[in-house]
Amino acid sequence: MVKNKNIDERIGLLVDKLEPITLEEMSGIKLMNRTDTKFVTNKEHLARLLELAQGKYYAQYTDGSRIAEYITTYWDTEDLDFYFQHHNGRAPRQKVRVRTYVSSNLTFLEVKTKNNHGRTKKKRIEVPSQKVAEVKAEADEFLMHRAHRTLDDIHPTVQNHFHRITLVNKGKTERLTIDFDVEFHNYETNDETGTGNLVIIELKRDGNVPSPVLDILRKLRIKPSGFSKYCIGSVMTNRGLKHNMFMEKMVWIRKLVGKELNAEL
Repeated sequence: MVKNKNIDERIGLLVDKLEPITLEEMSGIKLMNRTDTKFVTNKEHLARLLELAQGKYYAQYTDGSRIAEYITTYWDTEDLDFYFQHHNGRAPRQKVRVRTYVSSNLTFLEVKTKNNHGRTKKKRIEVPSQKVAEVKAEADEFLMHRAHRTLDDIHPTVQNHFHRITLVNKGKTERLTIDFDVEFHNYETNDETGTGNLVIIELKRDGNVPSPVLDILRKLRIKPSGFSKYCIGSVMTNRGLKHNMFMEKMVWIRKLVGKELNAEL
């Protein structure tokens, strides 16, 4: 426990040393049609990355903090079509989620689509809260147009809660999101669990623009690795769920963070 507290304090201090950038200043870096490259590591490597990023990146600053809080609820069909699209390696594939940015009290209903070329397109509309059924007509119109479904066809399956650091390179051509302290709740099984020391890094950019962080990641020997919070969270909180394609990844993750995320996986 003391070790975790110490590394968390170190991460906080290193983030605070980065030059801040506001949401308004980031308005031109939406990257809604982008390529995403994910990396999975632990908090010790994150601290080292933040040391090496000094002078090369801004840290997003919102409501007095450089570490933001997020709540996301994933919706799926009765047969978990969106989960199995990913599990079975289908492309294009989609996910439907409701995301709340806690510090700014903003919530969006989103549809993410990944095409055959690895590009991710995200479309969203603002909604009053996680209770999207309160604006059913608007939500249904959006979902039917983007995912060919309505709220009647899907239901909440897994919710996650996590902290995020967002970095922007000095050239303002890319965004790096760093997620940690991820906690999951499964609406179908009522199981809850967390990811411990795990850190999920995602590099978001249009095309192959130069990226300072890629050199840092190579130096730290952190290699690209796919990671879906929805799919991994589903596996971790539903032991009866088919997860053959994720078994190797779960073993690797357990070794990485030095703990058993789920003893029966």
